[in-house]
Amino acid sequence: MALDKKNIDDIEVSGKRALVRCDFNVPLKEGVITSDKRIVASLPTIRALIKKGARVILCSHLGRPKGKAAPEFSLAPVAARLSQLLEIPVAFANDVVGEDAKAKAASLKDGQVMLLENLRFHKEETDNDPAFARQLASLAEVYVNDAFGTAHRAHASTEGVARYLPAVCGYLIQKEIEFMGGALDNPRRPFVAILGGAKVSDKIGVIKNLLSKADTLIIGGGMAYTFFKAQGRAIGNSLCEDDKLEVAREIISEADKTGTRLLLPADNRIADRFAADAESKVCGNGDIPDGWMGMDIGPETEILFAEALKGAGTVLWNGPMGVFEMESFAGGTNAVAKAVAESGAVSIIGGGDSVAAVTKLGYADKMSHISTGGGASLEFLEGIELPGIAALLDK
Repeated sequence: MALDKKNIDDIEVSGKRALVRCDFNVPLKEGVITSDKRIVASLPTIRALIKKGARVILCSHLGRPKGKAAPEFSLAPVAARLSQLLEIPVAFANDVVGEDAKAKAASLKDGQVMLLENLRFHKEETDNDPAFARQLASLAEVYVNDAFGTAHRAHASTEGVARYLPAVCGYLIQKEIEFMGGALDNPRRPFVAILGGAKVSDKIGVIKNLLSKADTLIIGGGMAYTFFKAQGRAIGNSLCEDDKLEVAREIISEADKTGTRLLLPADNRIADRFAADAESKVCGNGDIPDGWMGMDIGPETEILFAEALKGAGTVLWNGPMGVFEMESFAGGTNAVAKAVAESGAVSIIGGGDSVAAVTKLGYADKMSHISTGGGASLEFLEGIELPGIAALLDK
């Protein structure tokens, strides 16, 4: 799935109005931004466009207003924060394709920046309505997509506008394509993929796509118990998807055929109930007793997985090894994060809980790439073509 898309360095933007799709879906509490990480992540692209003399029109969604204007989902706080970070005024339009947006876009000068109101105040955005996409496109002369987290959705602002304007990617999406595309197409070997999280069903496509690409596939987290049961082992009250047992057997058999080393936990930390203060103990490689449930990988597995990461060329990690939100069951995820950080490999953390884990543990700056998209990362790793990226111009 080689992807070579044009970016903002490949087109002329000086003096042109550039519509930039960002991911400003930030957490808000009583109108105050509680984490500006996503805004900060967009700055390199915005700053480059300013430097190139573009007239920058930013757009994004925030929350789920369900197609209606709702003050609690306004992007006004984002405009204020952007003004501080960029150290220049960022004009805020109180609509998306209305009179205010049109007037402010028309009056922009080279190097100036504005932000449109929440795209999802219009249901036409998620419907990918062509008339709405055309109106949005009419504000600008070029289109830049830098919102990887929504690239798997064919919305008006991610796919629709690209039909009406020359469309390229920003630096964030370019980095996602380079790192994740590189891992899938031409990884430094050995290539070790670590998949965790609760459900096999969320990761079937990813596992199947990686089986033919990875040298070692490590499976931890809640989904390991579905594999255990598929092998005929007792799993007590552990999480299990009974309707995926056959799929798990197929994956085990396929790994055997492709020569991919498939690693499952050798021991587990188990608990008598799903609670932070539950009674817990380590269960060796035998069966998990009735009345107990697997909550994390055990100490032997931590060593086994860390050994598998030594000397790796590329490591891709998506999903925690246990219920890492509970301190008593965070050991496995911590150990894997440490081993990935120390591996010296090209390390890619694929969205969601794994990102939260490495950030919380202070290993974020030791990873080569931390993906900005949850669902988008998973679909990309499955080998699915993302509409928001497919719509961009090829080099």
